[in-house]
Amino acid sequence: MSTETLKEAGRVMNICNACRYCEGFCAVFPAMELRRTFTEGDLKYLANLCHNCRDCYYACQYAPPHDFDLNFPKAMAELRAQTYAEFAWPRSLNGLFSRNGVTVLIVTLLSIVAVYVTTLIAKGNDTIFAVHTGAHSFYQVIPYLAMIVPFSLLALWAGFSFWQGIQAFWKEMEITKERLSSGTGNRGAVWDVLRLKYLEGGGHGCNYPDDRFSTIRRTMHHLVFYGFMLCLAATTIAALYDHVFQWPAPYAYLSLPVVSGTVGGLLIVVGTAGMLFLKTRMDRRPATTKTAGMDISFIALLLLTSLSGLVLLVLRDTSAMGIMLIIHLGLVLAFFVTVPLGKFVHGIYRYIALVRHNQEQANAAGER
Repeated sequence: MSTETLKEAGRVMNICNACRYCEGFCAVFPAMELRRTFTEGDLKYLANLCHNCRDCYYACQYAPPHDFDLNFPKAMAELRAQTYAEFAWPRSLNGLFSRNGVTVLIVTLLSIVAVYVTTLIAKGNDTIFAVHTGAHSFYQVIPYLAMIVPFSLLALWAGFSFWQGIQAFWKEMEITKERLSSGTGNRGAVWDVLRLKYLEGGGHGCNYPDDRFSTIRRTMHHLVFYGFMLCLAATTIAALYDHVFQWPAPYAYLSLPVVSGTVGGLLIVVGTAGMLFLKTRMDRRPATTKTAGMDISFIALLLLTSLSGLVLLVLRDTSAMGIMLIIHLGLVLAFFVTVPLGKFVHGIYRYIALVRHNQEQANAAGER
């Protein structure tokens, strides 16, 4: 952890705690006001509670070019990024956060090549580019076990990696398992996440991509979040169909897993494309360049994974199905490999920070 990053976050927080002009903007400021001094754990907690709405930057009288040079969103973003690396598991790979864009690109290309070469050796080009229809058509290109085993192992790896990071985060912020499992904190945090409450800033939306208030960032995040949930639901339903009811894929266009996956995929494509467009237009003064590669690579990988799945659906009864299946599975493989060491972790740490915030506010209200 960079001491300079922590010092800057502490300096900014102390100035803001003395001023308190932005106290109604987001969760960070009421949480800040419960403290007179800030430990290292407090700063990391507040950094992950920050949703980067940027309202405070444009409202601040001490922002650049003032001598105080107070850039709250940038200080929080840089500290937040360092917590991702600090709590990563295994620790030996935490350096990948600082070069995440290049890492995701290389892993993605290697994953697609690996799936193609493996399929080529096992099945040959004729099978890959042949027309396959009816039940088990996907498995005629890539065998059932070749799909299930690697992705199951990678899902376990990702889950275990997340769990290790969560435990380290708990310890750093002095969050007990009892506190995390508290009904009050979890209910409030879940409701905050479902609404993406703190992407509305002071109530009129984020100052994003520029100094004007806008709800566009919140809308794009909603599309991606609920699109991801629908795709997860589609995968779960399809697994039940296949493994429990013995109804093999592919499924009819109007079946529940296909409709859920299609709608979810379209939402992700629109949401991620919108996010990437907004990043080309955003004011870079309150941003940090240190996370640009991680942000863009994560959004782009989600976009390509969803888009390839939709193309595969359209072309599944043609000779292009085999190669699209390989590309799609290669992208999914890259997602699972890189997900514990990329931007996805921000959602996990932010949720835990929201649990603590809701509990603190409930306790403070009770004391009053």
